[in-house]
Amino acid sequence: MDKGSALLLTVVAGGLIALQAPINSTLGRSVGTFTAASISFAIGTLVLVAINVLVGGGFGDIREAGGLGWYYLLGGVLGALYVTTALVAVRALGAGGVTAATITGQLAAAVVIDRLGVLGLDARPLSLERLTGVALLAIGTFLVVRG
Repeated sequence: MDKGSALLLTVVAGGLIALQAPINSTLGRSVGTFTAASISFAIGTLVLVAINVLVGGGFGDIREAGGLGWYYLLGGVLGALYVTTALVAVRALGAGGVTAATITGQLAAAVVIDRLGVLGLDARPLSLERLTGVALLAIGTFLVVRG
């Protein structure tokens, strides 16, 4: 996939993620926080299984995951932590605040991950531009949450 298509697809997915916290929060008020997170993940799992079977060709390579380091299997744990946190935090921060804080945390951590070149990524230098981008995003998050 070229960079332009990847960027557009990611922006659209990010826009949809902004819907996730308020949807899950409302569900959480109805059924409870952890039940709502569980329902969200159960439905997401069903959708991913269907996509994998219909488009991905099934689960033939699943055994290959056994050869990876344990930390490469934590994606679901991290997702569960995010979904649970977002569905609670959205009540205090609003959808904009949760989204802004999420993106700020993601970018700050990603810049460190890039700099260290860990988790299978090539190292990328830490630059003034990257640090300025993180700082501006943090300022934007402050303004969104404060406003």
